[in-house]
Amino acid sequence: MEKKIYIFALAAHGKGISGGDRIFIEFARHWSADYPVEIFVWEEGFKMCQRQGLDVLSIMYYVSSMNPWKHLGFIINYLARIVEGVKIGLTLKIKDPENTIVYSASEFWMDSLPALFLKLRYPNVRWIAAWYQTAPMPLKGFSEENKQRISFSSLLYWLVQLPIKPLISKFADFVLVNNEEEKKQFPKHDSNNKAIVVLGAVDLQSINKWKRKFSKLPKVYDGVFQGRFHPQKGVVELVEIWKRVVSERPLAKLAMIGDGPLMKSVKLKVKNLKLEKNIKLTGYLFDGEEKYKIFASGKVVVHPAFYDSGGMAAAEAMAFGLPCVGFNLNSYKYYYPKGMAKVKIGELDSFADKILQLLSTEKLYKKISKEASELINYKWSWEVRSRQILDQVLEYPSI
Repeated sequence: MEKKIYIFALAAHGKGISGGDRIFIEFARHWSADYPVEIFVWEEGFKMCQRQGLDVLSIMYYVSSMNPWKHLGFIINYLARIVEGVKIGLTLKIKDPENTIVYSASEFWMDSLPALFLKLRYPNVRWIAAWYQTAPMPLKGFSEENKQRISFSSLLYWLVQLPIKPLISKFADFVLVNNEEEKKQFPKHDSNNKAIVVLGAVDLQSINKWKRKFSKLPKVYDGVFQGRFHPQKGVVELVEIWKRVVSERPLAKLAMIGDGPLMKSVKLKVKNLKLEKNIKLTGYLFDGEEKYKIFASGKVVVHPAFYDSGGMAAAEAMAFGLPCVGFNLNSYKYYYPKGMAKVKIGELDSFADKILQLLSTEKLYKKISKEASELINYKWSWEVRSRQILDQVLEYPSI
């Protein structure tokens, strides 16, 4: 019988799109070319999928209504989605378990628990569990530096993952991780080749179209950033970095694409440092003309994340030939072996100096620009990546 794929993505929310959201959307897009795919989301997740053009005949949606819970605040809505996920996991009927794949798009409970219950009810289904980032230790926060500080957000993240990890370790057939280091979190799967590294990817077909259209645009932005305005992304620190760049190049302009909980902090920092003429905050931009026009008009992509399991956000700009500057995180050894100039974590002056060096040294700029373009264009295709993952899953029987 024909294979069928169920994707649980009840955690997806917001106007932006996380790396995990991007992965499940692109997997669904390409897997649906060969097999029927059904996606379980709530209203915001469905809107996200529609914004990304995930509307094909072989994809069916089960959209859960979160009324009235979504009007009662984030925590109530969050808990309601967990309950909804458990309900689906306990009631969904699977006719042919041996030919069924269940993919939990995140480690959050509303995605992992329905997949777990289906696995317990139908042992022959293949459960693919996404685990794209291990939460940092609460005393460490969203940084790879050894600083002893309590981070409330990292504490919550750590607590959410704590009970889920042993369940995934015991019952999931496959675990998808972001880099080789993360595989060590799941030694049983790693030893059986069932911990699969999902390096990022981009929509090269679409990007190449926009590259051709915008090939003659002038370079307006000395730097561009794309990512969620979250503590781990270094967005407030990026404003400080850009102040150092402007001290050497007073007209240097930076475009910051994205939104998130630190938007107010970023705006305040821009105002306090008097950088309103040097930094443009675009908010979140969907894939398409406006965003890709900025990449085509940029010189360097900056990615100052302090904690990152992969970092796909910079890849789209790198596909346009923009060299990248980032901190020397462990995961970047696998994601960006080339195309990214790396500096020691937390050294803002060194980060600014590297940007200035790229902007002023033509030979170095061309070298890293070429590396960035070749890395993304030859190795970061969603079509290739999604096929590799599915082939590996189908190669092995269920546990």
